[in-house]
Amino acid sequence: MAFKHITEYISTDTGTEGTLLIPKLIMPNLIDEVDKNLLPRELAAIVYTPQMLANKGSQFTINLIDDGIAVRQVGEGAEIPMDALDYSTVTLKPVKYGVAVRITREMMEDSQFELLQKHIKYVGKRIGEKETSLVIDELNTCSNTVSGGAAITIANIAEAMNNVEGYDYTPTDFIIGDEILMDLRNIDTFVEADKSGNTDMLKRGFLGNIFGMNVVRFSRNATSAPATKKKYCWVIDRGQAYVMAIKRDITMENFDLPLFDMQGAAITWRFDVELLRDYSICKITTS
Repeated sequence: MAFKHITEYISTDTGTEGTLLIPKLIMPNLIDEVDKNLLPRELAAIVYTPQMLANKGSQFTINLIDDGIAVRQVGEGAEIPMDALDYSTVTLKPVKYGVAVRITREMMEDSQFELLQKHIKYVGKRIGEKETSLVIDELNTCSNTVSGGAAITIANIAEAMNNVEGYDYTPTDFIIGDEILMDLRNIDTFVEADKSGNTDMLKRGFLGNIFGMNVVRFSRNATSAPATKKKYCWVIDRGQAYVMAIKRDITMENFDLPLFDMQGAAITWRFDVELLRDYSICKITTS
């Protein structure tokens, strides 16, 4: 009897059948995504909390003292001229943001991960990123600007500081995107210790200070239009630049959907940010 040659075989690297025979180990953990650099709330001149805004309606107004009261020379026996302060207002109206997470009971029963809790954690992170994005979008509306070239220069920074100081504000913070950070690293004045005299910037990844201003970096991927925002930066007087209103801080409500055999959570947040004094901010743009 003749033996038939075997011309087909199962291997471990070709064909689905072979790979299914090999045991696999799925590690019982999920690797978290990298955290983004967000703007701290202490950069705001004022942060109105839910407790401060309780029973205050859907919007509220801040009164600002502007210029006014000029002291004039008065002739002998002449009437002393009258004058008064000028006022303006800023109105904040917190808007609701939110998302709902729904997961089937089967998925929660069969999964080796706490899926609902993991989703809730990441919703919290996304709300933090949304806050930074809203602050950057508001800073972007300022009227005070400096137009740079392909890369930011020391002269651009000095001009922006001067623009803020020209309205009697004090530059306290320098808010930068990723590409601006790269430009700063290519300016030898800031990276050669014998010129800068300040190695703190080197040790802390440039989140030290420049000309007395705190340098604060935000992640482009935490903003809307990230490709554009990475090229922007702002010099601000943090005591006068912008205000935040948090009508409802991050709030979570669990719910059941028996008809769909699902469980979930609804996470909401009510927030607004507005410029307080426009010219306490100066934006530097690069091409």
